Amino acid sequence: MIQRIQSIWLLVSSIVLLGLFLFPYVSYIDLVGLGKNIYVTGVYSSANNVTNKESGSLLMTIATVVLALIPLLIIFQYKNRKLQLKLIFVQVVLICLFAIWMFIHANNILGLINQHINASNIGIGFFLLPVSILCLSFAIRGIRNDEKLIKSADRLR
Repeated sequence: MIQRIQSIWLLVSSIVLLGLFLFPYVSYIDLVGLGKNIYVTGVYSSANNVTNKESGSLLMTIATVVLALIPLLIIFQYKNRKLQLKLIFVQVVLICLFAIWMFIHANNILGLINQHINASNIGIGFFLLPVSILCLSFAIRGIRNDEKLIKSADRLR
């Protein structure tokens, strides 16, 4: 189970998704000049090296935890490779939907102060989602290689 390469990729995907708690996905400066960061847990402002939470996002926090737990659950489905593949494809779709939700959420917050998301606003958090999808695609490749190996072993019998 753990010695299979797809288990490593699924674990890395889960860790990358948990990185959303550490890195903001949008950083901006509001109308009064305060630097603000949008995390999955909420909006934080920083002034004089002090960070204050301005608003929370409980639903997005829960969704992030669920998205990070799904790859860990997929690891334990090692006996059912077809189910693993289906769950990984569902995970990729969920990550894409989550990215859209993050974009809309950030756009709504920035819309309140007449700003828009641009390249200078985007934080590391937005780039963690494609990295997670990339790890999931490597896990898919590993599962397919396992299936090929098992089919070739069955032919030898």
